[in-house]
Amino acid sequence: MRDPKQSKYSEAGVDIDKGNKFIDEIRDIVNSTRKRGVLGEIGGFSSHMVIDTNRYEKPVIVNSTDGVGTKLAVAHLCNKHDTIGIDLVAMCVNDLIVGGAVPLSFLDYIAMGRLDVAIAKEIVTGIAAGCIQANCSLTGGETAEMPGLYQGKDYDIAGFVTGIVDRDEIIDGSDIRPGNLIIGLQSSGLHSNGYSLVRKICFSDHNLTVDQFIDEFNCTLGEELLRPTKIYVQSILNVLKNYRINGMVHNTGGGFIDNIPRILPKGCRAVIDTRTWNPQPVFSFLQRMGEIPSEEMYRTFNMGIGLLVITDEEKAADIKHHFEALGEKPNIIGEVLPAADDEQNLVDLVSDRRKN
Repeated sequence: MRDPKQSKYSEAGVDIDKGNKFIDEIRDIVNSTRKRGVLGEIGGFSSHMVIDTNRYEKPVIVNSTDGVGTKLAVAHLCNKHDTIGIDLVAMCVNDLIVGGAVPLSFLDYIAMGRLDVAIAKEIVTGIAAGCIQANCSLTGGETAEMPGLYQGKDYDIAGFVTGIVDRDEIIDGSDIRPGNLIIGLQSSGLHSNGYSLVRKICFSDHNLTVDQFIDEFNCTLGEELLRPTKIYVQSILNVLKNYRINGMVHNTGGGFIDNIPRILPKGCRAVIDTRTWNPQPVFSFLQRMGEIPSEEMYRTFNMGIGLLVITDEEKAADIKHHFEALGEKPNIIGEVLPAADDEQNLVDLVSDRRKN
């Protein structure tokens, strides 16, 4: 092997040999996610997966991509990079399953100024853990060295998931009707949204540190802020085997205010009773420390509800019990009501309606 010191490319900041070493380092980690239908091995120019034509009569390929935003900055402050990959997978697969699709394969993209094999391996370890939770295979990725664009140990990551759904089983919200009830599934905390505001409140405005113990959280600030995004794949797919769901919402950036209208058909609006669940302490902590109005909280954060399921009223109780049996913490948090054709406000947050 050529001495990297003799390589002009290495002198410019890109070490090909280190990249090859990294592939060897993560080979077993990647293979731990391998599931039936995956063809080939790590290191090829593309990945291949066999479609189960016995299961899908009208197969539709579904794709989703996302990142984790400035939560990466918190990972740097904590010098902990083995959970950020779970967030990456979660943000992608949770978007995918709300349309009824089953995740198949996941691709990652990691960009650094200079490849730090130890950090990159931690990231991939988290990605693999997320893939195992989502029952999809990590089938490939790209690791890029970009000297001059990223400084020090800075890096960015992006994820891409491919899934499949039968055309007749696509969930797009078109079946939602007035009278439907909304079930909210508890989040694990902040998930991966609003971190620019979180960092401003905690680190710029109040000079907190990630190793500071916060009594409300019963853990350090860093531990709370790095709590991985919940992956809902297994629970949702289990419920879909038994019930028809009219619509689902992944409650990410934009919160309740912006995400719910994305699936509401014409003539429908949603009413959410904010007293039907108890958000985790991190939300009241941020609201108090940042003096944030309630409406902005519900538009910026998930406020303790990571995913919403909309279904017929007569099915809602059974579906709620089914989620509970699967270990989820669901609550019936609202309902769908009629809306005027020209109505602009499609989500009302109230505190005096339905309780569980």
